[in-house]
Amino acid sequence: MKWQTILMAIALGVVCLAAPTAAQDDKNPPKSSNARFGDPTSTGRMYQGFLYGVIKELNPSEMVLTQTAAGTDQTIRLKKKTKFLQDGKTSSLDKFKTGDKVWVDVDKGKRTGDLIAKKVVGGVDLVAAP
Repeated sequence: MKWQTILMAIALGVVCLAAPTAAQDDKNPPKSSNARFGDPTSTGRMYQGFLYGVIKELNPSEMVLTQTAAGTDQTIRLKKKTKFLQDGKTSSLDKFKTGDKVWVDVDKGKRTGDLIAKKVVGGVDLVAAP
């Protein structure tokens, strides 16, 4: 009889201590798999895979970008087929200047390995803005 009372007291103690702990688990916020600022692929989808930088030098055959993800200046060759967009509208090379922030869609040259610009985008993309 004495053992039954002790076992019953232990069982009730375990239940009383476990109930508040289980209730607190519901109050924890869900863990994000993408760190602090959410899903990085949900913003700027149009320019994923583009090379970002600030124009350091610019001439009709090439542009040099600084502040790139590589951490070094990168030279990008310009071709006649390169498309230019400024503020969401078709533009031309002469509308860009040193210091402009640009996103460049590049291909790697098969023979030389040079970066060749397919599209250069600068300014605010008014077409894609909400």
